[in-house]
Amino acid sequence: MPLLLPTSRSRGRTSAQRATAGHAVIIAGAGPTGLMLAAELALARIDVAIVERRASQAIVETRAGGLHARSIEILDQRGIADRFLREGQITQLAGFAWTRLDISDLPTRHPYGLKLRQTRIEQILADWVEQLAVPIYRNREVTGFAEDATGLDVTLSGGERLRALYLVGCDSGRSLVRKSAGIDFPGPEPSLSNLMAEVEMGEAPEFGLRHDALGFHGLSKTESGRVLVVLTEANLARGSEPSLRNLSAALKSVYDTDFGVKNPAWISRFTDAARQAASYRKGRVLLAGDAAHTHHSVGGQGLNLGVQDAVNLGWKLAQVVKRISPESLLDTYHGERHPVAARVLKNTMAQIALLRRGDDGRKAAREVIAELLAMDEPRQRFGAMMSGLDIAYDLGAGHALLGRRMPDLDLVVDGRKLRLFTLLHGARGVLINFGKRGDIDITPWADRLAIVDADYDGPWQLPAIGAVAAPRAVLVRPDGHVAWVGEESQRGLAEALARWFGPGGA
Repeated sequence: MPLLLPTSRSRGRTSAQRATAGHAVIIAGAGPTGLMLAAELALARIDVAIVERRASQAIVETRAGGLHARSIEILDQRGIADRFLREGQITQLAGFAWTRLDISDLPTRHPYGLKLRQTRIEQILADWVEQLAVPIYRNREVTGFAEDATGLDVTLSGGERLRALYLVGCDSGRSLVRKSAGIDFPGPEPSLSNLMAEVEMGEAPEFGLRHDALGFHGLSKTESGRVLVVLTEANLARGSEPSLRNLSAALKSVYDTDFGVKNPAWISRFTDAARQAASYRKGRVLLAGDAAHTHHSVGGQGLNLGVQDAVNLGWKLAQVVKRISPESLLDTYHGERHPVAARVLKNTMAQIALLRRGDDGRKAAREVIAELLAMDEPRQRFGAMMSGLDIAYDLGAGHALLGRRMPDLDLVVDGRKLRLFTLLHGARGVLINFGKRGDIDITPWADRLAIVDADYDGPWQLPAIGAVAAPRAVLVRPDGHVAWVGEESQRGLAEALARWFGPGGA
């Protein structure tokens, strides 16, 4: 088999070195998760490459339709949120079982969602990845791999090979990487199937949402003037590719007419199957995004969940590749992200249970839930959940900030105003000292994170939690989550630094 040499970063190597050239990390799949992970690794100066079956980022069909608040915050942490905000439509995107959840009063700089097609989300991320000089091997797929004590030989379609230290599967719910690694993907069997299509119609359709004995349906106008169709099928179907005939029959079942449906740009079918990888890591193979978890699209959480996987994994994998941290740091990726996805699967299944049939009992349950979510506290709590703002990793007992996303405070540093998120643009950790200047010494870790003396006199508030006590200092990981909180002393700081940023240097 021929060895596929990397397209960049091989200058200066000897011929013998080039003969076994590869990358530190190979990512299978250039969807939003794979692109975000590649960018995170590139910011950490890791030699990373993506293998992608598509010739370009173009997506014909409609997939995800937007970004939730926490995902916008993550992009803001890297200084690129404006690229998305310029192209999308700010809206109250969060919802639960068709009940809209207004999050405009939650304590975040982005108390909203962003309506933006996945094809544009991917293209903006791909442009960023290109700026970061990440090579993408297009028109290829990962078809297999062999792991040994020092790395992996990754085989691509066509018989080409790449060498890597780690392989990350971001290659969809049908992930070949996951299957080849022998990682189980358990979950309940699907109970319903939906058709989705973008079409032309000879007759004026009935735009809007509908709920009946079959389930939920919707017709809406797209930006191109075509009609976006979402239908629940009368009988569960899976496996075969749907046809225009299937779509016409489903429309007639719901609307008693197919509105002269014609010229489909695409037709797809999806189910409510909810599956999650038993482990997000097996040796040198890791999973992220849909390769690690799949569920129904209700609530629009899938793309956002994958992007957040990438940001949790990227800095950890970078530190292990650099041998700053032990491999055990990678186990915290599964430990933190698996429960988050499990909760998404749970709330998705709950929504489908409320929506799947239009009988009187479910209608009554939806009305009761809607009445409950009209109250401020439940609305804020569910809004924070559906938008990702309430994610808390279990880092032990302590201050309410511990394990939660750090708020984007308006700091004063050396007499000038500075947004906290700007300190995270380089995907490095930061220790922020609000107490006596020079009171904290992190010299053994000075090459791995920054320390900033800052002032802040505003409120400390967390979504769904409310006001919390002001800390003396906070250790913020590269993913924006708080790893240590200093109150009256520096107790536990050295342990937190060693846990998350490796043993202290000389």
